[in-house]
Amino acid sequence: MGDDGAMRLFAAVVPPQEVCDDLSEFLQPRQASTTDLPARLRWTLPHQWHVTMAFMPEVAPRCLEELDDRLTRACAKRRALPMQVAGAGAYPHIPVAKVIWAGVRMEEADREELRRLSVGCRSAAAKSGADVEGGRFHPHLTLARLGRPANVHRWIEVLDTYDGPGWVAQEVCLFASHLGQGHRGRPRYELIGRYRLGKDPPSPARRERAQSVGQLLQFPARDG
Repeated sequence: MGDDGAMRLFAAVVPPQEVCDDLSEFLQPRQASTTDLPARLRWTLPHQWHVTMAFMPEVAPRCLEELDDRLTRACAKRRALPMQVAGAGAYPHIPVAKVIWAGVRMEEADREELRRLSVGCRSAAAKSGADVEGGRFHPHLTLARLGRPANVHRWIEVLDTYDGPGWVAQEVCLFASHLGQGHRGRPRYELIGRYRLGKDPPSPARRERAQSVGQLLQFPARDG
């Protein structure tokens, strides 16, 4: 949170525990192997994996109530989505990678629905007065970051073989990201809203700032 109370937020689809466990089991022996990369891989932790729908680097407290209402409506317009974590890639490009990611496999119609969900979340944020980061939507889970660009071709060859279990996404979660407050300088994620996908949600999602993400999702605390 900034000196003026501004918050760093993101809206995301969170894979269920069993999906994260399967991917983690696949990664563990590979993470333990030696690497010929010139830069160390900084692996993300399973309880922080997510598929970002909208990233808001600066949100004033006065925007939160409207953002909550708009996200509720935006998510209610979209349906539940079958998803699967599969394959891998790198950003910006494999020969000069800064990030290694796992892909999201979906039927074409479902992928378009997910894209529309992202557009709806970004629009909800912008109309609420929040700063929204743009860029082409590419659903993925960030697996590792590098201190400086490196060729990760060999890593992608291995990680691209991953074919995880499917699940049906039922909601979007809104997180506050507290930089440097997690383990070893990682960010700490705090869940502040949950938004049901599909028309006529049972109840509007509301912010619950006093509770940690670990309490709300029954995951380990998302402090990296």
